[in-house]
Amino acid sequence: MRALPIRLDAVLVQAVIAAALSFAHLHDLASAAGQHGWKAWAYPVSVDLLLVAAWRRLRSGGAKAAGWCWFLVALTASLGANVSTAGLLDLGTVPAWLRILVAGWPAVAFLGGTLLAHGATSVTQAEGRESAPEPMAPEPSASAPQLAAAEPEPIPPSASAVPPALITLARKVADEHRTRTGSPIDISTLRARLGVPLPLAEAIATQLT
Repeated sequence: MRALPIRLDAVLVQAVIAAALSFAHLHDLASAAGQHGWKAWAYPVSVDLLLVAAWRRLRSGGAKAAGWCWFLVALTASLGANVSTAGLLDLGTVPAWLRILVAGWPAVAFLGGTLLAHGATSVTQAEGRESAPEPMAPEPSASAPQLAAAEPEPIPPSASAVPPALITLARKVADEHRTRTGSPIDISTLRARLGVPLPLAEAIATQLT
């Protein structure tokens, strides 16, 4: 396999050196404040992780106030350790207030990390809901059978369109039917006697009433 070339970035090298020095200062301060063993090494890890979480929140573009708040808290803890271990503080006799700050730091780091993590999740879900495209209605397939257009219903002829001779004949048929049966002729009988379509028979019946 071909070996990949390794490029050294001066900024990256400087960042690694600065992180190592800050890590060592935080370890020394935690150890001087009574946190021995693995606990002294866990303090710089929590500070650096909180810095990274706050920086990721700032890069995400949402809820920058919370990101800046916790970024400044973690940066203050890191700078405070660097300044305290630079000869301004006697690590052999650490004051009580500094021991209290060091002992309370894990709870602060846990709170900040939890808020940053859960806040980033809610922001991502909200952006996902806003950017989700609306479902589009399916386009009709070209092969789908199209419904035949409904044929227009025939318009019945108006009463004025009926020939007068046909009305006269219908009136005679209606009179004969009344004389024979004693009741007025119905449309079905009138249609059968005249031999005309039903719409025309209905138009004639309106002239007989």
